[in-house]
Amino acid sequence: MTDKILKWYKQNKRDLPWRRNKDPYKIWVSEIILQQTQVKTGLKYYKKFLERYTNLSDLASSSENDLLKIWQGLGYYNRALNMLTTAKLVTRQYNGIFPSQYDVLIKLKGIGPYTAAAISSICIDEKKAVLDGNVFRILSRYYNMSTPIDTFQGKKEYQNKANTLLPNKNCGEYNQGMMDFGSIICTQHTPKCTICPINIDCQAFELKNIEYRPLKAKKLKLKKRYFNYFFITQNNRFFIKKRLSSDVWYKLFEMPLVESSQKLNIKDIKSHNYFKITQNSKIISSTDVVHLLSHQKLIISFWELDCQQGSNKWTQINFNQIPNYPFPKPIEKYFDIKKLT
Repeated sequence: MTDKILKWYKQNKRDLPWRRNKDPYKIWVSEIILQQTQVKTGLKYYKKFLERYTNLSDLASSSENDLLKIWQGLGYYNRALNMLTTAKLVTRQYNGIFPSQYDVLIKLKGIGPYTAAAISSICIDEKKAVLDGNVFRILSRYYNMSTPIDTFQGKKEYQNKANTLLPNKNCGEYNQGMMDFGSIICTQHTPKCTICPINIDCQAFELKNIEYRPLKAKKLKLKKRYFNYFFITQNNRFFIKKRLSSDVWYKLFEMPLVESSQKLNIKDIKSHNYFKITQNSKIISSTDVVHLLSHQKLIISFWELDCQQGSNKWTQINFNQIPNYPFPKPIEKYFDIKKLT
């Protein structure tokens, strides 16, 4: 299997910008961006990120707001915050030189076994096997492995199997080959089994149970939440605040929010004790927006209020200041609909 993957990769590898060098900083940036993100989307953010933060020093000196603005729309914002923490630490402890050894990388915030293995194998050909969704899928099908991948035992078994397949050299090429093979040939849906170069030895292909591999012990249940945002305007200005709880969109900005257990109507809003609604206040509810996260379903309502209400806990900004703040994607879309940006 190993030799066939290397041969396939040599002939079919994608021309991606982070593959044109072995700079651990640039490869780290690409690996963090590509966590939970498709390559097509990741390419745009990678280019934008490196235009703003050409090197580690640029990133280490960034503010959280500036970094989150660059990251806006990519999701999983803790990735960006962890990168900033790591950049500052590497600047202090490693003279600004981003490490490439697995044992050093694994100690840095936001870098787990997969990312450390990817960086070290690509940069210095360290013999470390990556294990991500693509690799889980390929191994589970090729060897017809039935241990659930979301269990401790499953992760241990798959990691051991991945380790045994590593070549003695060109480990970085092999790891990238597995990632590309899983993205192009052994895909999650409608895999290209008929043209697969390893199908002759693929046990799941022979047993015709490809769609049942890999197995998971638990099915993901989406948690449903109702968000009510208040767009409170006063003379072309409105209120925002930063999210500081350890929840979705940490440290991004949003409008004043009331989370409810069900959808609210105008009567509910008028009687709500979040703030006092006067008789002269105008209340309009926009169309609801449904926003899906990996583990949550957010039903979002935007309520437009023209009233003389505010709070010293909120920040008031002009419409033309919107581009200066990082907002969650649904709020950014709302601004686009309102033609505020």
